[in-house]
Amino acid sequence: MTRAALTAICLAVLLFCSCGAKPNGSKTKKPKQVIPAIECDVRAGKINLPEFIAKCPASCKEAKQQVYGTGVFASISSICNAAIHSGVITNSGGKVIVRKMAGQNIYKGSLSNGVRSLSLPKWRESFTVSVGKPKKGVLYPSTLDYTPSRPSTVKTGQKEAKPPLVTTVLPATVAPEPPTTTTTAPPEPPSTTTPAPTTTPPPTSTTTKTRAAVHKVRDADPESSRGKVAPETTVTRVEPVDAWKPEVAPYDTAGFSVREQDSIPRTPEPASQGDPNCKVDIAFLMDGSWSIGKRRFKIQKDFLAEVSQVLNVGIAGPMMGIIQFGDEPVTEMSLKAYSNSRDVKSAIEKIVQKGGLSNVGKALSYVNKHYYSDANGNRGGAPNVAVVLVDGWPTDKVEEASRLARESGINIFFVTIEGPDENEKQNVVEANFVDKAVCRTNGFYSLPVSSWFALRKAVQPLVKRVCDTDRLMCSKTCLNANDIAFVIDGSSSVGTGNFRTVLQFVANVTREFEISDTDTRVGAVQYTYEQRLEFAFGQHNHKADLLNAIKRINYWSGGTSTGAAITYAADQLFSKSKPNKRKIMIVITDGRSYDDVRVPALAVHRQGVIAYSIGIAWAAQDELEYIATDPDKEHSFFVDEFDSLYKFVPKIIHNICQEFNSQPRN
Repeated sequence: MTRAALTAICLAVLLFCSCGAKPNGSKTKKPKQVIPAIECDVRAGKINLPEFIAKCPASCKEAKQQVYGTGVFASISSICNAAIHSGVITNSGGKVIVRKMAGQNIYKGSLSNGVRSLSLPKWRESFTVSVGKPKKGVLYPSTLDYTPSRPSTVKTGQKEAKPPLVTTVLPATVAPEPPTTTTTAPPEPPSTTTPAPTTTPPPTSTTTKTRAAVHKVRDADPESSRGKVAPETTVTRVEPVDAWKPEVAPYDTAGFSVREQDSIPRTPEPASQGDPNCKVDIAFLMDGSWSIGKRRFKIQKDFLAEVSQVLNVGIAGPMMGIIQFGDEPVTEMSLKAYSNSRDVKSAIEKIVQKGGLSNVGKALSYVNKHYYSDANGNRGGAPNVAVVLVDGWPTDKVEEASRLARESGINIFFVTIEGPDENEKQNVVEANFVDKAVCRTNGFYSLPVSSWFALRKAVQPLVKRVCDTDRLMCSKTCLNANDIAFVIDGSSSVGTGNFRTVLQFVANVTREFEISDTDTRVGAVQYTYEQRLEFAFGQHNHKADLLNAIKRINYWSGGTSTGAAITYAADQLFSKSKPNKRKIMIVITDGRSYDDVRVPALAVHRQGVIAYSIGIAWAAQDELEYIATDPDKEHSFFVDEFDSLYKFVPKIIHNICQEFNSQPRN
């Protein structure tokens, strides 16, 4: 090889090495944080991450998305407007770090940075916002998932496919004990399907299940008496024989199993609009414990299927889900799984009994913490209803779990089948468990049924109750449960400019409430010597329309007859209040009345009206106290100038919410 060729080779090698080498002192480039963008109306609860970063667009303040709380916000709040309210970003947008936290007992509203946040008594989840500058070494998700990922499973239609069960073997610790009494249960009625091959039942374990409190034995005969157990200090629970019979795939006349047939793709039923007069999100907690046996479990499924037909499930009406409870609760059907009654009925037919004890308290806790989520189909604007079907009585305590569920806005109903008789009440785990659990103790929320075979008679009464949205008081908060009447002084001493200030005060109070025909309704009366109904309850069922109606009230001018105005408001407004609405009257006046206010005020107090009096300038203190509901200091206010009226808005809202949350459950 010539020297020239060797030189060329060496130069080529050196050039290759130098091109592959990194520049002196260069470092490995760190991945750049990608900030996902969100829209103004995205609520924190919609994003299923405990902590994340997001970028808000400009002009979110103009979108007027609702925010609940100050500093710590309820998860139904808009992320971007919460950030503006906190001063983390301006209305021109910016990056925000969101951290989730536990729910709060109360969220206080306030006006900050041009955003008005609302008050809320309680919510199940909270969040805070901070400036969107990640700490060194912290990398947040670059995409935001709005719905949780589901486990990869083979699906049949809309339900997850489960392999056919040939036998069901119970663990030794929960294996049923054969009955020790001499009473023999009659056989189950013959099946309409071709019988499947028989299998040998699992051997009976010598280990038995015991409880501190005895539970009834459910035999298979509808006419037989309940199982009797001799009184002892500790009693062994006797499980029904049919609880451990093997389950096999039934066969139809076509010669293949029903489960195999389900795997054939089917065109789903179109979404139904449903009954618009029954817009509720309803979860049924069905008893899957071994104490009821298979026959009664089948009766329970038939009952739920019939309820689904009567409800008329649909996206604009009721949506229905099912949780089965035993030792542990299991979601059988989410609220959004099926959007018509036919598909719901088909899904119910496939539910298999889980077995175990009747742990109702654990099931209610599960519903409260996990079931009513946006990802599960909770619509937010529809009341949450949980109907518990329980055989006999729960095997755990329900009081605390029920209280927390009620405070989250869940209307709890109890359907008790074959409840404890006088001799059995001593064995109940928690005395008076129904009244401790239900939303109200007035009998509306509890349906006792004498036997499983009378359960069908409860279909119509139950549907009627859960669809009566005006009486679903646990879904109501202090912001959506009122009929509020403003009684406004339009006398000559007020003047046109001050009258507009009064109307602004009325609008500011109104803006704090949730307005609709089924939520808070507002009416207004203006008075001088005479009275004029400006608008009635329910005349304006959208907040924007209502605020415009307040703005359009024309100043009247005249004398001051406050007593006659109170009587007029009672006749024209409160006589038309809906049942179970909290009646609130707010009287605004700037002078002494020409007539007596004591008798009219006492009359409305006796009608259950909560009266607030707002006095300005020359208003008489003694009259303000006569008008106001006791205690006066919580319901009567006075200012020297009209321009100071705005100061009372948060105080009035706070008092209304405090009184609502302290009312008894009966």
